[in-house]
Amino acid sequence: MDKFEELFKVYNCNLNDETVKKEVDAIISKHLDENNNKEVYKQCLSLIDLTSLNGNDTEAGIVAMTEKVNDFRKQFSTLPNVAAICVYPAMVPHVKENLTEDVRIAAVAGGFPASQTFIEVKVAEAAMTALEGADEIDAVISVGKFLEGKYDEVYEEISEIKASCRGAQLKVILETGDLKTAANIKKAALIAMAAGADFIKTSTGKTTVSATLEATYVMCQAIKEWNDKNNAKVGYKAAGGIATTDDAVKYYTLVKEILGKEWLNNSLFRFGASRLTNSLLSSIEGKEINYF
Repeated sequence: MDKFEELFKVYNCNLNDETVKKEVDAIISKHLDENNNKEVYKQCLSLIDLTSLNGNDTEAGIVAMTEKVNDFRKQFSTLPNVAAICVYPAMVPHVKENLTEDVRIAAVAGGFPASQTFIEVKVAEAAMTALEGADEIDAVISVGKFLEGKYDEVYEEISEIKASCRGAQLKVILETGDLKTAANIKKAALIAMAAGADFIKTSTGKTTVSATLEATYVMCQAIKEWNDKNNAKVGYKAAGGIATTDDAVKYYTLVKEILGKEWLNNSLFRFGASRLTNSLLSSIEGKEINYF
């Protein structure tokens, strides 16, 4: 039997999309209210990868964002800072040069966002990005190869990128909106974890469908099963279209109920966001805040 078919059999990838949706709705209906409070908002704030991934990003703009992070505790002395700043590879040196807070530097690499380039380019970009000072690398799987069933190639690419990260953590972006089904999302999550992913992440935020609660449910279940069988904790990152406090609390609720309180920290749980930060700050402070 093919090693990937064996992997999928061990972890049960025969998932039904309607069943997943019903289970998500049940969890949210039962547990959302208990998490809808300022302490959870504060915790969600500490999980954010403050992100700027625009074609018109400038050095000055990224430095200004970094300075906002540096000054955050002066403005909000009782609140936790964000977990990381996430930028394009060429912007990593500017963040590193200016960052003074204990906040990690994350960067997309490996042909982000489409991953439609040569593996040699992906590996080189990840290596260069880590060398420039990134603590974390966010890289996308080859979705086209996955959909063609070329699982071995997807696995090998992730493994090679992981090896090139020079000690930086690797967040593997599944691009769940393009995978379409719960079964595909589960399979992609398993391949990524088997290949050495430190985190699995929903989306680039550059596709029509980005993060969803259903994809999160499937990914968190995959992480739970992986940890149960291998005693290896893999992180989860929600990214793409998560903009409101209500959104954040729903994702938080799923992670809490499926993976447990051990995952409710920025070592194992992240939000990739820009607008979400101000939304959480506004909910915490009880007035509109546009700090970032």
